[in-house]
Amino acid sequence: MPEAPNWRTSTYTSHDNCVEVSDNQPAAVMVRDSKNRERAILHIPPGSWSVFVEFSKSHGFSLALNQ
Repeated sequence: MPEAPNWRTSTYTSHDNCVEVSDNQPAAVMVRDSKNRERAILHIPPGSWSVFVEFSKSHGFSLALNQ
């Protein structure tokens, strides 16, 4: 049975105005809107997520996620 998503937000989040990320699933990193958790969840291949994170870091963006 698959593990339940482990949702977390950025350390920069205030008043739930952010996205939540769950990266504990083997098939995809999941991303959802923290303001409306019932809406669609994006499923991003782990390799694509890694490229996005590295690109963001190399261009000065911070993706500090709460554990």
